[in-house]
Amino acid sequence: MAPGDTEGGSEHQQLLVTVTGQDRPGIAATLFGALDAVDAQVTDIGQITIKGHLVVCVELDCPADVTPAQVRRSVLSSDLGGDDRLQVTVSATELPIGAIGRRLLVTLTSSSLTAGAMARVCTVIFESGGTCERIVQLATYPVQCYELVVLGADHELLRTSLAAESSRSGIDLAVQRAGLHRRAKRLVVLDADSTLLTEEVIDLLAAEAGVEREVAAITEAAMAGGLEFAPALAARVALLKGLSVDALATVAGRLELAPGARTLVRTLRRLGFATAVVSGGFHEVLDPMCADLGVDRVAANRLVVADGRLTGEIDGPVVDRAGKASALRRFADELDVPLTQTVAVGDGANDVDMIAIAGLGIAFNARPVVRDAADAALSVPYLDAVLFLLGIPREEIEAAEEPEGDDPPGETESVQ
Repeated sequence: MAPGDTEGGSEHQQLLVTVTGQDRPGIAATLFGALDAVDAQVTDIGQITIKGHLVVCVELDCPADVTPAQVRRSVLSSDLGGDDRLQVTVSATELPIGAIGRRLLVTLTSSSLTAGAMARVCTVIFESGGTCERIVQLATYPVQCYELVVLGADHELLRTSLAAESSRSGIDLAVQRAGLHRRAKRLVVLDADSTLLTEEVIDLLAAEAGVEREVAAITEAAMAGGLEFAPALAARVALLKGLSVDALATVAGRLELAPGARTLVRTLRRLGFATAVVSGGFHEVLDPMCADLGVDRVAANRLVVADGRLTGEIDGPVVDRAGKASALRRFADELDVPLTQTVAVGDGANDVDMIAIAGLGIAFNARPVVRDAADAALSVPYLDAVLFLLGIPREEIEAAEEPEGDDPPGETESVQ
């Protein structure tokens, strides 16, 4: 059956009814009551209110002999017709050119947003063959965040074009496919150092041992590509030989969470997500913090202790770049979560493999090599902005923060 034809062969048309103006109670009920008198089926509805200004759009599937003027008269004959604060229009509608294909979601996050930046984003969408079907505000603080529903754009072209625009404008832009799978990501894995935490644990331990300069030199060499992670970690841990285990507890007590970290984990838990920390750091320092947060799984390195002091060695295989990806796979398997329903968040080259295999890989204030490997990148300092990429608006985050009786921390399982 061709579009616009019924089984009886009669032609049909789509009409768009739009009501705009000052919002007040009862407008929607009155509108649909008036439309009930028209020989038509409702095929789409959109409504939004901004600062008391209402926009309602209703798409109708009507017989060809029903005119826009007839529909408008029906609406104006209701209580809406006597309200001079409202405007009613009725027109024929059709899909815009290029609006064919799968929907994509563009998430825009920024500490501030100019009209010029928004114009450039919309231009990129247009030049990628798409049209912006809907814009939804997810948050106004601590950052501005908007979700744009885009129809008809080439996914890869849009992703690369928006990545370039993100670099130029300094606003975060992420592209995902729309669909139920997006809200079905059930395991979120976080790097610790400079992601969940504001600092590097090895640097804090080095300060306790009085070897900050030596450790920093090795770290710099590793970042410059002169050392792989495992030997660099072994060299730095060797410098901690003789450090009292009491220093581990001291450092654990001084850890500073990234802004929004506690909100992120608490919200994910209350929405039914599992959480994990996968780190090249150390269980002895991270486990107390993760238990306090209610993190479900932890994978990290273990330090060898003898007579109450560090021996300068690591117990067991090092959790390096490959080890992080392996831990993500293991946790997903243990929790019966497909990899496509996992999220990985990190900042360093050591996180690239787990970011690459996750259903959604997020680079958080990351180096370019990590941003290039990720599906999305955040440059704002608030870790709970990750929630916006999952389509969770600010009001749901605030609702998750409200007390729900006794809410004990989850049991944290430490896994080497």
